[in-house]
Amino acid sequence: MKKHFAALIIALLPGLAFAAGGLEYPLDKVEIDLTDKAAMQDGARTFANYCMGCHSAKFQRYERVADDLGVPHELMLDNLIFNDAKIGDHMKIGMQPDDAKAWFGAVPPDLTLVARVRGTDWLYTYLRTFYDDPSRPLGANNKVFPNVGMPNVLVGLQGKQVIGCKQVQVVEGDKKQFDPLTGTPITHEACDQLAVEPKTGALSEEEFDTKIKNLVTFLAYSANPVKLESQRIGTYVLLYLAFFFVFAYLLKREYWKDVH
Repeated sequence: MKKHFAALIIALLPGLAFAAGGLEYPLDKVEIDLTDKAAMQDGARTFANYCMGCHSAKFQRYERVADDLGVPHELMLDNLIFNDAKIGDHMKIGMQPDDAKAWFGAVPPDLTLVARVRGTDWLYTYLRTFYDDPSRPLGANNKVFPNVGMPNVLVGLQGKQVIGCKQVQVVEGDKKQFDPLTGTPITHEACDQLAVEPKTGALSEEEFDTKIKNLVTFLAYSANPVKLESQRIGTYVLLYLAFFFVFAYLLKREYWKDVH
């Protein structure tokens, strides 16, 4: 038994190390609204245009996505499907695994459930922290996932991001520091900060952050398309249990009233 347990731990270590990669970098919080269909539509468009060249979402169907997001089937076929797939097909890609492994060193993972595996904060921070690194084979690195084997496919939208120096607020014990007399933030120069070179991207910083938030919202929906329905049904179940509890308690009291 002990040998089997030890073997299981050894087998899981590479996966645990992969999952824990980049946890030292602080993650930015993002609020996801799965009722915002406009955000998910924009996220689906970004996913189809920038992600599906390499990453599939093979546990989703185009038709299900179109129906859930309120996209007409004709519009889905014309603008979000770039192969010979039909509206009822799974969201697969044409790139062959052997070719992907030869080009990138590993097959790019399917992204249907990535929001469940990584979390939305991780995805939001990861997609915004690519930076130019000529030493990497694909010319890009990432703060959240160091030495990632993925190119910065969103560089045209964000712009060329580099590591440089800038003034950042001093933080001690998880608390931002302010001057006790003036109340102004206390800053210091840090030379490990990300900065986008001006006029190198199609979007402003705020627009790009919104674009990434919408993409993460779509990935969160894709990871659990029935989440809102489950929450709605769960509310009814809890209300039923609360209503039933009253009668169960009254019945119990009736049965036990003569028991001393």
